[in-house]
Amino acid sequence: MTAATPTILVADDHPLFREALKGAVAKLLPKAALIESENAESLFASAEAHPDADLVLLDLNMPGAHGFSALVHLRAVQPQLPVIVVSAREEPNVVRRALEHGAAGFIPKSSSPAVIRDAVAAVLDGGTWVPAQADGAEGLAPEEADIAHRIRELTPQQFRVLGMLGSGLLNKQIAHALGVSEATVKAHMTAILRKLGANNRTQAVLMAGRLAVDPEASQGSDVA
Repeated sequence: MTAATPTILVADDHPLFREALKGAVAKLLPKAALIESENAESLFASAEAHPDADLVLLDLNMPGAHGFSALVHLRAVQPQLPVIVVSAREEPNVVRRALEHGAAGFIPKSSSPAVIRDAVAAVLDGGTWVPAQADGAEGLAPEEADIAHRIRELTPQQFRVLGMLGSGLLNKQIAHALGVSEATVKAHMTAILRKLGANNRTQAVLMAGRLAVDPEASQGSDVA
């Protein structure tokens, strides 16, 4: 296994489930440093502040991240950091997509504490944890794989801007939230459109929406 006192990031917007995850991990690794995040922004900040972290337990759908977008971005900026997706969505294709987007494991939220501990131990030992339902499931569609590749090219700030854009914020609102000028936001938008190969803001949002758990549904309707 990894260091005797590993650092594990626990990212889930539901406090009760974060406590359940922390409790399961603490029984396996009593000395582990468990760092909580309730949204994607906090997760990225924690990952940046702890570059030597050993593992992320990641909910699929938190504020600031819809579906697989946070996973894709995190794997791009910190490829050395293994991620286990923890989700209430247990369909075979969801599990398979998470793994193909770079997750080292997938834990259904219906799993027992013992299964959670087994999965964490396996990934910390350098292995993977794949639920049985992933066997035979379809992988990524070519379009989704291509969009994920493009999103990996975004800088952290560009990823934040794209997420805010998907939430319906205007340039002025994004600038205020990030503490930058509108001109800077426009520069980010130009780079985002170029990297995604999108013609306009709406197309960029629709492309990012392909990484939702339910890409055919309207944004924000998927639940993880």
